[in-house]
Amino acid sequence: MSADGVIAAWNEADPAAIHPTRGISEEAYWASGVAQAEMLATVLPDGCRVVDFGCGDGRVAIPLRELGYDVTGADASEAMLARLAEREPDLPTVTSVGTDLAQQIGKKADAVVSLAVLIHHDYEACEQIITGLRAAVKVNGLLILDWPLSDEPGEAGSWIGVTTWSRDQQDAICKRVGLKPLDHDLPWGVFRAVKAA
Repeated sequence: MSADGVIAAWNEADPAAIHPTRGISEEAYWASGVAQAEMLATVLPDGCRVVDFGCGDGRVAIPLRELGYDVTGADASEAMLARLAEREPDLPTVTSVGTDLAQQIGKKADAVVSLAVLIHHDYEACEQIITGLRAAVKVNGLLILDWPLSDEPGEAGSWIGVTTWSRDQQDAICKRVGLKPLDHDLPWGVFRAVKAA
């Protein structure tokens, strides 16, 4: 699905449709964000500057900040950023579609986390977003991306679908934009920002 289509769908989405744990309860939804922030803290340097791209209403950004990180929330959806501001008005935010993240945040980040964005876009939009996220991170910084691999890769057919990639596709983009995959125990890809080939 195109970037514009995904953004429009998120802006109009019922909060209950955004994450599966919301169907259980609000408490489960926010607890899942705390759990993910704690997992991220196992690879993020203490107190580093982190941009949560696709932050939505702050489910992960808020607990990351509570863990002592210098967090900026970034999202293309004004509706999502408004929900975050209601819950945590002091958390800095920027409106970004990903491709412009470096310009929106100004100073490069130590890490960019994107846990639920890439999976909803088509290949072309996803590659453009990854290129933009990489440009927003310092050399030797980290990108933590929900960028799933599959033996049978395919593009998402809806705003809530999942796009998957072959190892060769992912390796080619990593080489082109300057990402080195790292060994880790997280359920997402962890990449070091390096100079592009």
